[in-house]
Amino acid sequence: MTEFKKPYVIAEIGCNHKGDMAIAKELIKIAKIFCNVDAVKFQKRNNIELLTEAQYNAPHPNASNSYGDTYGAHREFLEFDVNEHQELKDYCESIGITYSTSVWDTTSAKEIASLEPEFIKIPSACNNNFEMLGWLCDHYKGEIHISTGMTTKDEADTLVNYFVEKGRNKDLVLYNCTSGYPVPFEDVCLLDINLLKQKYGNTVKHIGFSGHHLGIAVDIAAYTLGANIIERHYTIDRTWKGTDHAASLEPMGLRKLSRDLNAVHSALSFKSKDILPIEQVQRDKLKNRKV
Repeated sequence: MTEFKKPYVIAEIGCNHKGDMAIAKELIKIAKIFCNVDAVKFQKRNNIELLTEAQYNAPHPNASNSYGDTYGAHREFLEFDVNEHQELKDYCESIGITYSTSVWDTTSAKEIASLEPEFIKIPSACNNNFEMLGWLCDHYKGEIHISTGMTTKDEADTLVNYFVEKGRNKDLVLYNCTSGYPVPFEDVCLLDINLLKQKYGNTVKHIGFSGHHLGIAVDIAAYTLGANIIERHYTIDRTWKGTDHAASLEPMGLRKLSRDLNAVHSALSFKSKDILPIEQVQRDKLKNRKV
């Protein structure tokens, strides 16, 4: 029998704050007070370490989304340093919502681990960075969440086996994900959640779903398939400049997602008796007695 754990909803702010601390805090506040989600998540990159010199100095591939003259300058504009991440974590704690961050390189992993968040996320693009994963396994005691977008099944096996060898598999949360912004419904491939559960459900801590699609119906289906952790990009305004905004939920959408996931969780049960108390009233009034 499938056990449906309570849904845990992560609002991925990422860099949708546009490099502005006030916007970042407003997004946190709305996520907690209006959207009723469990956690918010940012991003941390050391761009000099992550990018080659040519990538750093190249123009942004889509100039209309750029916040700088080069891709490197664009990324630096959107980056918060570790002290600013501490400020964000402190603000989250002050209003009662969990703070986390995706890390893209070893330096960023070390900086964010120093803040001791409950969990750190590894994006799909970096799930083969075993230098970073090894450091986290050896030095960071919280949960490690990893997306499996643009990852072969053999690569996923290698990843999970690595955590088993490190003795950290019970701190691992593995996400079904398709890397695209936004992802058309036919490419979401929700049934891969079943594969992850069959292969790794007894090995890792949780199976999650990180969606880059439109709307919220897919997330409800992901939850009923067994992904109890749901992560969605989140912004104040989907028309803002930047790659991720178009694939993000605005506050009302995120609020509805949280509401609907909790409603489905309440509904996913068997009847405790043939005739429930709520039905007995209707049975007494309406049930055909000419039998």
